[in-house]
Amino acid sequence: MPTLFISDLHLCSGRLGINRSFFGFLEHEARSADALYILGDLFEYWAGDDDLGDPFNATVVAALARLAGSGVPTYLMHGNRDFVLGDEFARASGVTLLADPTLLSLYGQALLLMHGDTLCTLDQEYQAFRREARSETWIRELLRRPLAERKAAIEALRRQSEQEKRAKPAEIMDVAPTEVEATLRRHGFPRLIHGHTHRPARHVHTVDGHLCERWVLADWYQTGSYLTCDESGCRAVRLKS
Repeated sequence: MPTLFISDLHLCSGRLGINRSFFGFLEHEARSADALYILGDLFEYWAGDDDLGDPFNATVVAALARLAGSGVPTYLMHGNRDFVLGDEFARASGVTLLADPTLLSLYGQALLLMHGDTLCTLDQEYQAFRREARSETWIRELLRRPLAERKAAIEALRRQSEQEKRAKPAEIMDVAPTEVEATLRRHGFPRLIHGHTHRPARHVHTVDGHLCERWVLADWYQTGSYLTCDESGCRAVRLKS
């Protein structure tokens, strides 16, 4: 059975078509998988595990729990939109939280999994914010605030981020080739799978004489797409609308 990879679904209650695609994917394609890996930004944003009672969030959690309960190991990596997903969410949904990056062996080949934002080192403003926002102090202070206040603050940050992105050259929001090569070298020249950039493609990098395959996962803003990997390699599959 293949192993499946998805990222950047940005689920929220208002995106009805993508939500249907996701729930259908969990009930069909994912049920026949050896494992499912979600590499960040499952949600448009996550304000804290005390929001598990939200009706939409509860529906997503229940769907993931059904998949995990059916015997398909399900793994989740934090993205830049949902990095405060915590242990309560993991217990309720049956997923296993992954560190970013995670190096594993799959079908006899080394595989490096990342969300992908740490590869975008040309965007120094974003990297500075990421370092601050991922600190224990920043997260602790955020989660101390009332849920409604938290959500309002996150919405304000999202609006600010969208405004800033419109003013940035597109190339600085993509991965930096030198950082990709350094990452592949540091981890022993694995196959790399990541999301974040919303620029789905297969790339081949030559690093110190080693050919390294890099797959960029698609976002789910228009339609669902996943990467399926087995002994023969990987291929991207687009879900039917």
